Amino acid sequence: MNNMNGTLKAGVIGTGVMGRNHVRIYSELSKVHLVGVCDANEAAAHDVAETFGTTALTLDEIIEQSDLISIAVPTQFHYEVARKCIENGVHVLIEKPFVDDLDQGRELIELAKEHGVIIQVGHIERFNPAVGALLELIGDLDVIAIEAHRLGPPLARQIEDSAVMDLMIHDIDILLSLVDSPIERISATGARGVQHATAQVAFENGVLGVLTASRLTQKKVRTLNVTARECQIEVDYIDQTVRIHRQFHPQYTDESGKMRQRFESVTERPLVETGEPLKRELSAFIDVVATGGTPLVTPEQALRAIEVARQIDGLASASEMKAKVLTE
Repeated sequence: MNNMNGTLKAGVIGTGVMGRNHVRIYSELSKVHLVGVCDANEAAAHDVAETFGTTALTLDEIIEQSDLISIAVPTQFHYEVARKCIENGVHVLIEKPFVDDLDQGRELIELAKEHGVIIQVGHIERFNPAVGALLELIGDLDVIAIEAHRLGPPLARQIEDSAVMDLMIHDIDILLSLVDSPIERISATGARGVQHATAQVAFENGVLGVLTASRLTQKKVRTLNVTARECQIEVDYIDQTVRIHRQFHPQYTDESGKMRQRFESVTERPLVETGEPLKRELSAFIDVVATGGTPLVTPEQALRAIEVARQIDGLASASEMKAKVLTE
């Protein structure tokens, strides 16, 4: 481990869309010094390094010079890159999904414990200010159902993962963080090679989760709705807003002296201190490394999200295959 006195030294491995954003934010944060970037594509690494005023380094060099590293390479390389960082005492933030292989994920967790290293997983929506506001509200509610929509048009770039593993996994993680209960059953359906999927997750405490993810809609939507006995809460991840809808039934006396009820709808909009979720995520990672605390998104939580996502993905794919057979 590098000298921890003074400013922490940060590096980024992987300079794709997400990795480039990590580089940008580390270069803006005063509590770290960005030592450099690394990518298997050396030309891409040099381009990003030049853009953000840092240095393109080899894998060995960036591990040697860093106290903490963001790993934003394709998922199939997460294990080998993270393992090398951890074995050299470097704290890691690994972009979602945590790993391809669950056993390798468990191995990384044990290895991190042996080396006294922190692993944080990049489930960015946990750091959305609107989710923070929701968490302050939901603890006092009798929750009935949680419904999430994560929709958007097809991307220009190729993504091998299904809509479940790429998009819905965000909402799976949020759902699991909101509902403190074991899962009772899961059902799911998919369409167009699981580029569009809907899942129902029933928990033992009676809460129902309904999740929809799609790369085939013409409008980008990122919403979460909580139905509770007391109210309805709408969260918009994009606008970072929260709206609470309540029904009131105040009593009044009419002209004849009879007691009656008036139905009134009230919408509240709590103040949400907006901010870039990724900047909040990286700042929290730096703080955890500096203090030795527990990250908001642990690798154990990330593994559970992967397990549920894979189950949903399998069910959605099977439903689509069954539908195809029935129509032939």
